[in-house]
Amino acid sequence: MTDSTSTLDIPGYKAGTWTLDASHSEVGFSVRHMMISKVRGHFNVKEATLIAPENPLDAKLEAKVDAASLDTKDEGRDGHLRSADFFDVETYPEITFASTGVRIEKGDFLVDGNLTIKDVTKPVTFEVDFGGFGTDPWGNYKAGATAKTVINREDFGLTWNAALETGGVLVGKDVTIELDLQGSVQA
Repeated sequence: MTDSTSTLDIPGYKAGTWTLDASHSEVGFSVRHMMISKVRGHFNVKEATLIAPENPLDAKLEAKVDAASLDTKDEGRDGHLRSADFFDVETYPEITFASTGVRIEKGDFLVDGNLTIKDVTKPVTFEVDFGGFGTDPWGNYKAGATAKTVINREDFGLTWNAALETGGVLVGKDVTIELDLQGSVQA
């Protein structure tokens, strides 16, 4: 574990305010369906800002996701997921994340923070994998990363379910959240 007094050196890292490139970023998720397969979907990221000081371990991230942008490639299911049975997007239009710490543990880069869904806030930890840094053809300095965590949806008030005749339930409790992110730093 790296303590907060340590400094992390990431080749290509630049201090500054990084903003999300929404057209190259996505919040994906998957959950067990009927205990036999997975349903996958995604949300659009509304905005995200990373305040990156000289030491990456002191970075702060805040992000907002448009709950109504939920898409599982099935309009009927999407409508049900947007309803009060699940996300209640009329009442809770955003899902938010605010980091509380960054650390290295057993070689993994971890971002701890508070995830809020339907006004329920719980701590989560994302395991982050940097894709790297580079300059695009227009001179913008970019960074890419993926991140992953697993949550229990019922902890956030997403408790709707249906029993199956064959045993088990229609929707699993554990939801894997996967982020594909690209951002640029402001000069």
